Amino acid sequence: DAASLSLLARSADGSMRDSLSLLDQAIAFGGGRVNEADVREMLIGALGCNLAWGIIDAVFFLMAGLAQKGHNLQMLKAVRATADPQQAQRLIADALPPTIAAVLDPSEFDSLHQRLHALPEPAKSPRLTREDWLGAIGVFLLVFLSTLPVVLPFIFLREIAPAMRLSNGIAIVLLALSGAGFSRMTGRNPWFDGITAVVLGALLVALTIALGG
Repeated sequence: DAASLSLLARSADGSMRDSLSLLDQAIAFGGGRVNEADVREMLIGALGCNLAWGIIDAVFFLMAGLAQKGHNLQMLKAVRATADPQQAQRLIADALPPTIAAVLDPSEFDSLHQRLHALPEPAKSPRLTREDWLGAIGVFLLVFLSTLPVVLPFIFLREIAPAMRLSNGIAIVLLALSGAGFSRMTGRNPWFDGITAVVLGALLVALTIALGG
């Protein structure tokens, strides 16, 4: 109907590619028919995508943690199993940050080797701990809640054009805040990193649109 087509046109914001993409999605969503309620429901349905990506990222977080634990366990077993001081030194050096490994002398490596060998027998296989599961929950909440504000305007505003502008504004603010937060870990200027995050986000969106996303 006319209302749904107007809604799609405003959502596409003048882009022919976006108009056709949204129309195709709306037709598929509505079972061959396009009406305003279905279009609005489809746009809000992006919330489900955020939920799915939160779960996916949480699962990948657990997999990465399990892989790292497995690698550390194999390294520990190899160090404990060898009787060659030189090999033990190489294994321990590989497990340490290069800066720290570079300042240790052979006697300190030998001391570490003996201490590791004196540890109780390690587990046969890596296991996820309570901290790992809490970390996965944190990743899920971070991914889901950080994208939720961008979707909220489509829930509370009836007109799509103001909702799109408000959503874009929220996205810019979130990108700037994430860049400023990232600067705390890197020791860089928060204003510079905040602006860089906004510019990078805009470039990635433009690249996605150019590739047909």
